[in-house]
Parts: sequence; structure tokens; C-alpha cells
Amino acid sequence: MSSRGGSQPTPTEVSRAHAQVGTDERRARVAWSRVLENRRERASDVRLHLLTEVLRIGHVQAWHRLVDGDLPKCASARAHVASVDVEAELDRVARTGARVVIPGDADWPLALSQQDIEPHLLHVRGQGCLADLVQRAVAVVGSRASTGYGEAISRELGAGLATRGWTVVSGAAYGIDAAAHQGALAVEGPVVAVLPCGPDRAYPEGNRRLVDAVAERGVVITELATGTVAMRHRFLARNRIIAAVAAATVVVEAGLRSGSLNTAGWAEFLGRPIGAVPGPVTQMSSAGCHEWIQKGRASLVTDSADAIALAARVGDAVDQPVEQLGPARVLDAMTTVQRRVHDVLRSRSVRSVGAVAHELVLPVEDVLAELSVMSVEGWAEQDDGGGWRRGRGPS
Repeated sequence: MSSRGGSQPTPTEVSRAHAQVGTDERRARVAWSRVLENRRERASDVRLHLLTEVLRIGHVQAWHRLVDGDLPKCASARAHVASVDVEAELDRVARTGARVVIPGDADWPLALSQQDIEPHLLHVRGQGCLADLVQRAVAVVGSRASTGYGEAISRELGAGLATRGWTVVSGAAYGIDAAAHQGALAVEGPVVAVLPCGPDRAYPEGNRRLVDAVAERGVVITELATGTVAMRHRFLARNRIIAAVAAATVVVEAGLRSGSLNTAGWAEFLGRPIGAVPGPVTQMSSAGCHEWIQKGRASLVTDSADAIALAARVGDAVDQPVEQLGPARVLDAMTTVQRRVHDVLRSRSVRSVGAVAHELVLPVEDVLAELSVMSVEGWAEQDDGGGWRRGRGPS
């Protein structure tokens, strides 16, 4: 029983719509999630007005007024009322292994309870408590069309943050997002993925195994109803949640028009600190990061220590106990490829990237990306002629 073609609900459908919500806040929010997406980006004046009214008077009262056609400018949303089946939606959510979280629940992050950004609800999949996970969290975001350099940096950031007890928040997309999640998962650290689609979907589909791994170690969240597919405006809306639940946002790679800068823009709007990782000056993939650093909108970040210093609240201790600082030896902190590169370098003589790549049977661009990361920590040093020697490690 549903309305079609934008028609308004019949008296029978109105009665049913009232009954399935009653006075229950959770059911009201589930119902609203089916008829009105909560987003700022590309929202019409009518939609924004309706969202504001819902938050002003509360979801339960707003639902019943919508059903009766007693909300200003509500005709478009009211046309979808008859198609809402709250019980069926809750069943679909449960079948995905997720739970519905609303304000007042232990899982709900207080950072999301702001009128400009508050979602109707969150679908949370995983064993961890979301509110606890984001008590100490850093968002690591960047381009999907990433370089080897950017992905290596992102993995190092993810691992470094997670090793020190900070939750890594990102969007589970290809490129920088996936690398950040992988870094955190590699050290069995806390991680949160925010999806631009319903809880029964994964985007991109090719990262479904990664999303499932995040759910096993941390949580996967989305504000969108089941069956909802990823679209551009949903990525932009999703970004506000990433920025809101993290103490700071770090952009690893971003072109001048990169969508990841939208996340940084939300962090700026919310008053959260922003960091950006510099890249090669010849790479347009880092041009957005360079611009934000140059204009003072982002702080320069080179490693996880920089990111933690950026995210730590006033009065928080940035230094962690020695036993929490990860591997005791410098070489243990390297990736397998980095250790191989380190082994073939010499302290008193230089080697070209091509020579190192040839000896290790690796692509030159992969070796160059690893050397760039290693140079940040002092594991490798480049001379004026472009050759590389073994460094002394972190000072």
C-alpha cells in the first residue's frame, strides 16, 4: 500500500503511518530516514527548512505533523509517507548485523548533536562502542586516485595513530582512505569507517572485505537507510560525519578540487584542527594540500606524532608511556619493503633509485615512494645528486 507519482497518502495510509511510530523516538527517526536525507550539500531551501523544523520540534511530533500535512512546505516529503514501513526497515537493518543508534544511546557521539550536522540516526555495525572509539580519533582522508607515496604515508599514519591508541576514522574508499584503514588494521588498532550508502551495501564494492574487516576490529557507520546507493551528494554529506567525530582531520593527498578537501572544509566549519601532508611539488595530486598549508588553513603533518599533537585537546598528554610507543627498535617499525630497501642502502656511499629497484626486483616508482616515506623518519637520506644512502633513523 503506497502512494505513487507524488500523490498524497490516503486516510488509511495516514492512520497506518501514525500507528507505526506512535510516541517512539527511535521509530520516528527511522521513519524520517526513509523520507528525508539529512544533508547540507545541494539541499533545496524547502528541504533545509523542513530539516530545521524537524530538529526544532522533535522527530516524533514532526512525523505526526508531516503525516497530517501540517508542516510547512512538506508536500514532497509527505508523498513518501505511505511507502514507509518502520518494522520492515528495522528488520533489514538487523539482518545486516547493524543496530540503530540515536541521541541518548551509549553509542551516540555527542559531537554529532549539533543542529547543522545532526543525522536522524546512525546504523552501527561492529562490536565496539562508537562513542568510546571516537573519544580519541583522527580522520585520515585523501584522494581515491592516490599515488604510491600517498598510500605509503597513509598506511604509516594509520598504523602510527592506532599503535598509540588513537582511532583512525576514514571513508573506506579506494586510495588514501583504504590505506589508512589498512595501516590501523595491520597493528590491530581501533578504526571507524563512515559509508556513503546504506548499511546493507559497501562502496566501493571492491572494498567490501575491507569494510567487513573494519567491522570486526571497530565499527562501520552510516546515516543512510537500507538500499541507499552511493551518490555524489551522499559523499559530501558523509564527510560532515567524518569531520565531526574526529578531533582533527588530516588530508594526505588532494588535488585542488579533491572531494577530501570537502571533509577538511567541514572540519574548518566545526572548528576542528586540520593537517595536510606535503607531497612532491611536481605532483598535482598534492596541490590541494600545499594550497591549504600555504594559506594557513592546515598545519603541516609529516607523521603520526604531528597528527596527535594537532588532535590532542588542551591539557591532554601527547607523550605516551614507552611501552605504548610501538616497536622498541627502529627497524621493527618499518614495513617489510622498507626493511628490504634499508638493507641494500649504505651509510657511506649513495645508490640510485634504479639500482635499488633492480636489486630488489621492484618497480622504480614503488621504491621511490618508500624512500620518500623513509626519509621523513630519517631512515634514508638523499644527497644533492639524487642518490640515496642509509640514514640514522629517527632522532
